[in-house]
Amino acid sequence: MENPVIAQKAPCVKDMAAGTYYWCACGRSKSQPFCDGSHKGTGFTPKKVEITETRKVAWCGCKHSANAPFCDGSHARL
Repeated sequence: MENPVIAQKAPCVKDMAAGTYYWCACGRSKSQPFCDGSHKGTGFTPKKVEITETRKVAWCGCKHSANAPFCDGSHARL
């Protein structure tokens, strides 16, 4: 499998309402940190995330987090 594109070397921090979201795993989406279908033809698939209550979320922007889709600080080592 190819490596994901590094969309940014920082988390994407957003206030999120409860709902279902699809986090971009490939790094190609123009709607970061969410999937826009740009992964088609790659070995990547978006990660479905259920947010149960309104909260602030630090989405992984570098696509290398061991805790994907959430930031774990991996961007500091890239």
